[in-house]
Amino acid sequence: MNAAVFIATTGGGLGRAARDADGAWTVETLLPAVDVRSLAVDPHHSGVIFAGTQGRGLWRSPDRGATWQPFALDDRIIKSVAVSPAAPGLIVVGTKPPHVLISRDNGATWQALEAFRQIRSRRLWYSPAEPPGTAYVQGLALSPTDPNVIIAGVEAGATVASFDQGLTWTNHINGSIRDCHTLTFHATDGNWVYEGGGTGAGAAFSQNGGRTWQQVRDGMDRHYGWAVAADPAQPDLWYASMSPGPRKAHQSGHAEAHIYRTRGGAPWEKLGGGLPDPLMDMPYGLITDPHAPGHLYAGLRSGDLWFSADYGDHWEKLPVRLPSIETALIALFADTTTR
Repeated sequence: MNAAVFIATTGGGLGRAARDADGAWTVETLLPAVDVRSLAVDPHHSGVIFAGTQGRGLWRSPDRGATWQPFALDDRIIKSVAVSPAAPGLIVVGTKPPHVLISRDNGATWQALEAFRQIRSRRLWYSPAEPPGTAYVQGLALSPTDPNVIIAGVEAGATVASFDQGLTWTNHINGSIRDCHTLTFHATDGNWVYEGGGTGAGAAFSQNGGRTWQQVRDGMDRHYGWAVAADPAQPDLWYASMSPGPRKAHQSGHAEAHIYRTRGGAPWEKLGGGLPDPLMDMPYGLITDPHAPGHLYAGLRSGDLWFSADYGDHWEKLPVRLPSIETALIALFADTTTR
């Protein structure tokens, strides 16, 4: 197991667990007065992490999440943040109300992508998750190979894409999920994109960089999805966490959730191998190790962390627990890579 640091949003700041050279874990609570909603690592600067907050802009850590400072976009509600693997210095954030802003100089200056405001279906976006229903950009994914490709997901709204770095945008793309919760590209293959959400099959994928999407329903007995992750060596092998619905998913001890796996578009397989059946706390985080095919981590709302070294066939509970995991989890690995 290579994970050395886990950082999670807790609904009241951040939880951080760090493993020392002897394998012992230290857990701490950070930013207790800051409502953090999203996390992203910078693949070009080892240990640099960004955090989007509820009304306090974008924060930055230079030291693997140990310390934090306000960074940019003061007072904005930032629901999602992504750093481009393909273009150093390119950062994109999604906000509430639903806008997308971009920086091409590592956060020194920012530009609002005005074309995003002109998407045809925008007037229909409405999120019941946060009264009075103002929509927001919950998911962002940037291509690992093409800096022009941005995929954005609006919770209870649409999944849309830009293929010219935000100059123009599609309307909602058929086959993707209208109620987007998470979006991610494959670590190295820019053709593959994965989505978890609250409508349709609960998960969707694209094999052409977000231009067209499809959903696999066979084998899935739950359809309220959240976390998704893909194996670094096999883009067609990916995972999703599912609950029967939002009321169960977002209540501690009531999630009745499972983690599923699909290969090559085959029917979903429910993973067991030591995991509780069902998982009564939602798996809000699924993480694969970019340098260890088959390694998969799951973070539950309770703060429990689970690990599989064989593509989810067998699991062990890690001897560490975060205060909680509320919607977002990242990991940093011992060889300084991040995910």
